[in-house]
Amino acid sequence: MSKSIEELKSLTTQIRRDILRMVHAVNSGHPGGSLGCTEYFTALYGKVMNYQLPFNMAGKNEDLFFLSNGHISPVFYSTLARFGFFPVEELKTFRKMDSRLQGHPTTHEGLPGVRVASGSLGQGLSVAIGAALGKKLDGDKSLVYTLQGDGELQEGQNWEAFMFAAAKKVDNIITTIDYNGRQIDGDTDDVLDLGDLRAKLEAFGWKVLEEKNGNDLETVISILERAKAETGHGKPVAIILHTEMGFGVDYMIGTHAWHGKAPNDEQLDTAFKQLYLEAPADY
Repeated sequence: MSKSIEELKSLTTQIRRDILRMVHAVNSGHPGGSLGCTEYFTALYGKVMNYQLPFNMAGKNEDLFFLSNGHISPVFYSTLARFGFFPVEELKTFRKMDSRLQGHPTTHEGLPGVRVASGSLGQGLSVAIGAALGKKLDGDKSLVYTLQGDGELQEGQNWEAFMFAAAKKVDNIITTIDYNGRQIDGDTDDVLDLGDLRAKLEAFGWKVLEEKNGNDLETVISILERAKAETGHGKPVAIILHTEMGFGVDYMIGTHAWHGKAPNDEQLDTAFKQLYLEAPADY
């Protein structure tokens, strides 16, 4: 059953609680980017993407999603669980031995919703383009979505993929770039400045949309719907989505320090007080 906007907003808070609880339990993982992308995942799975349950790896006649920046697996796993791909209870196994919920998503464990092993940064767009071309060959009118990090674009393979998709008119793909301006070693501008990213993507032949308010759920739904309307016109579509790393937890915002660090007990308690739910569906 379709959820209302208010229900989805409450779900973003629940997903953020899941993220923090998962990384805290094993003292490892990547909360910063996960927290920043929560509205994107909730919008995609809650309103925008056409998918079917139970999960089918072939994905015929349904939209597909590929996570390229696989280190933000906590938000991906929580989203999949909260939207019914696998039991919420399984989130307790995150990053533990023999778990299907590894630090970076993998496929050999057969976790529903995961179509490709990811986290070796720079590869996800290439995989997604291949899937999009496969849909074209099959006469499948569904779309392919993918998410990339901004620091990830420092990998050269991305730019081969951008060039290829435009040259081959792969116009059934929507890639979103999580532009939070931070990566594990600091600000992206200091590590390797991306320059005028929009101009670069447009020069490579992509239709580019940009949204400054990537942590507002209704705004993210709107930009994704606008992107859908741009598909099928001969150009691949990119969204530059400006988000805030660590969004929702005040001490995690404005720094790259929480890119890959788990909160301690006291910090978790502080975060939960900020991410309050009247009746949290804790696992």
